[in-house]
Amino acid sequence: MSYRLGLTGGIGMGKSTAAAMFRDLGHPVWDADAAVHGLYAPGGAAVGPVGAAFPGVVAGGAVDRAALKAELARDPGGFARLEAIVHPLVAADRAAFVAAHGDAPIVVLDIPLLYEKGYQAEMDGVAVVSAPAAVQRARVLARPGMDEATLGLILARQMPDADKRRLADWVIPSGTLEGARAAIMDICAAIMAKRPHA
Repeated sequence: MSYRLGLTGGIGMGKSTAAAMFRDLGHPVWDADAAVHGLYAPGGAAVGPVGAAFPGVVAGGAVDRAALKAELARDPGGFARLEAIVHPLVAADRAAFVAAHGDAPIVVLDIPLLYEKGYQAEMDGVAVVSAPAAVQRARVLARPGMDEATLGLILARQMPDADKRRLADWVIPSGTLEGARAAIMDICAAIMAKRPHA
C-alpha cells in the first residue's frame, strides 16, 4: 500500500516545481488541475453533465473554460452546481491513480485547495510548499494577465500560508531550488524509514 502524500501550497509558492522534483525522484504524482483539464477535454467525463447544467459552455466537444468562467460570473450560485458535478469525478480519477500505482512506496497527490476542501483526511501525510510573501507576490505578478486585484481574489479563496504550515507534517521552503530539493529528499527518506520492510 502506497503512502499517500498530499502536496499543497498557495499560488506562486512553487508547488509545481516541487511536484516535478518528486517526479524526478521516481514518485508518481497526481495533479488535481491536470485531472480537471482532462475531464473538460473532448471525451472527458465532465463534458456532458457540465454542458447540461450550463448550456452554451461546450464547444468542439470540450468545456470552454472562458465561457464557463463567464457563466459563473453571471450566476455565482453556479459554483455549487459545478462542484457537485466535478468533485466526484475528480475524486474517482484520484482513487484510480492511487490504485494504479499501488506498488509505489509513495504516491504524491498535488491538490491546490487540499486544506480548504478537507482532503487532508484522505492523506497519510501532508507537505506544504512555502515561500516568503514578498517572493510569492513577485512570482505571481510576473505571470501574464495577473494584477494585484486578481491576486487578492485568489488569496481570499486560499487558507493563509501560516495556517497551512502549522497544519502540515512537512514544510518545503521554495526560496531556492537547492533548499526545496533537500527538503523533499528528507521527506522521502522519512517516509521510507517509516514503511514496513518487505
